[in-house]
Amino acid sequence: MRRESLVVYENLLRAWNTRNPQAFAEAFTADGSSIGFDGSQMNGNDEILSTICRIFDDHATPSYVAKVREVRLLGDRAILIRAVAGLAPAGTRELNPALNAVQSVVLVPEGDAMRIALLQSTPAAFHGRPEIAARLTEELNEVLHAGVLILE
Repeated sequence: MRRESLVVYENLLRAWNTRNPQAFAEAFTADGSSIGFDGSQMNGNDEILSTICRIFDDHATPSYVAKVREVRLLGDRAILIRAVAGLAPAGTRELNPALNAVQSVVLVPEGDAMRIALLQSTPAAFHGRPEIAARLTEELNEVLHAGVLILE
C-alpha cells in the first residue's frame, strides 16, 4: 500500500503540473476533500473537477515539486503521507518561496485502488523564523533542479 500511495500522490501532482483536471479529480475518492493553500475547500469528485477546471481556465498555474517526509499506516487500511511542496511559476525554473506548503494526504482503498480521501495544503510561512523558510526553499529547489517530481 505504501508504494501505491506514493504513486497516487505523485500522479496527483503530475495531473496538476500537466493541467489535467480529470486525472486530478480521479485521484480522489468519490467523496474526497481538498483544502487548498488559501483555505478553500472542494468536496467530492464533481466539485473538485469543476473547481480545478476553472482554476486551469483562469490561471497560468505553477508547477509542483515535493519531498515526502513520512508515509504512515493509519489503522489497517488508511495511509498518511506528510510532505512539503513548492511551486515554480509557469515559465520559470525557480520556486516562489511564498507558495511553499506543508501537505497532508490521507489515502484509503476504493475498489481495487488507493485514492485520496483528504488533501490539505497549509502555507509554510514559518512566521518569525525566516531561516526555516529559507532552508525549506533550498531543499525544495534541490528537488526541482534534480528534475524529479517527488523525492522520498
